[in-house]
Amino acid sequence: MIENVKEGKVSMELIDRAVRRILEQKFRLGLFENPYVDPNNALKVTHTKESQAVALNVAREGIVLLKNENNILPVRKNLKKIAIIGPNADDQKNQLGDYTSDVVLQDIVTILDGVKAKLSPETKVEYIKGCNVIGNQYNEISKARNIAKNADLAIVVLGESSDRPGTDGEGYDVASLDLTGLQEDMLKAVYETGTPTILVLINGRPLSIRWAAEKIPAIVEAWLPGELGGQAVADVIFGDYNPGGKLPVTVPRHSGQLPVYYNYMPEKQYWIKNGWGKAYADMPASPLWEFGFGLSYTKFEYSNLQIDPREIGTYGEVRISVDVKNSGGRKGNEVVQLYIRDLIASVTVPVKELKGFKKIMLEPGEKKTVEFRLNHDDLTLYNKSMELVVEPGTFEVMVGSSSEDIRLKGEFEVKR
Repeated sequence: MIENVKEGKVSMELIDRAVRRILEQKFRLGLFENPYVDPNNALKVTHTKESQAVALNVAREGIVLLKNENNILPVRKNLKKIAIIGPNADDQKNQLGDYTSDVVLQDIVTILDGVKAKLSPETKVEYIKGCNVIGNQYNEISKARNIAKNADLAIVVLGESSDRPGTDGEGYDVASLDLTGLQEDMLKAVYETGTPTILVLINGRPLSIRWAAEKIPAIVEAWLPGELGGQAVADVIFGDYNPGGKLPVTVPRHSGQLPVYYNYMPEKQYWIKNGWGKAYADMPASPLWEFGFGLSYTKFEYSNLQIDPREIGTYGEVRISVDVKNSGGRKGNEVVQLYIRDLIASVTVPVKELKGFKKIMLEPGEKKTVEFRLNHDDLTLYNKSMELVVEPGTFEVMVGSSSEDIRLKGEFEVKR
């Protein structure tokens, strides 16, 4: 930078402005008057019971139930024997993710810890790591198979690693999104024993688990669930918490399928459905799970979509409401999602765009009305002159439980 200033490429005025902004922020923060922290106060306000409760709640709400075939979940707590298998079943660091202190001072509740805490002394729990996240040097798949074969239930915890070398974190990209190392081989070995199998994923990025999505009856996406992640996962597995998380990303079938996202353009929609008779020769073009997807232990019914008014000007406002009822037998969360599409536009626009979502809690049999509002800013697009405008035309309204699970549709018109 000194050379750049001497050469006249960067002015001193620009340097002064940058320094002035930094100093101003330091003054605003009071760093010159009080440059030191109080260690005793830090101990009082760090890792409190309140913050731990927040950590547990965040972990619970972040869990996404991806699959629950034949309602295998939730699991009874009085099983005789449970096998817990996998490199992430009892790994503290991998639950925390990258940019975590090398020395973790607080206690971490792993998946193994969380499951054990739910069960009575009469239930036997057998644990084996089985393999590493990366590499094939550590191989106890045969032992994992034997443990699973003699159990009433197998919980297999796989995913990514934050250790170095790892697969999760800055500077540790992967060429494939498949499970690394021997993880899938071990999962297949456990599944082939015939023991009911639950897959729990601990990972920072979506994984293309094609085989598991087809074969494993229950899949729990826990992401990086933090210090109380094991308790949160156990709460979901044994039904003490009804999962309500939704995917904030799309889960692809293969890294070669990328980019894959919900708000694609109409030409891609045609390619996905038609292509040369088939978009891909070796697999479907659809994702494993779409944006906004997430299962629950209860069911939700949508009805009575209201759009008012049906005609507005370019600076008008549309009020949209829908009734959502918990038609199942358990209290649960539902994330109601609102998407729109500009059906008549001067430029190409996505097949749908998320414009709002609301999370509601419903008791069994309870019904709530969820309301959204769309205004000028929600309806804008950049025209061919790169002007941000609202164009006259028909807008389609889509309300549902995910970007693909659209329950109700309607329309409104924008007039000049």
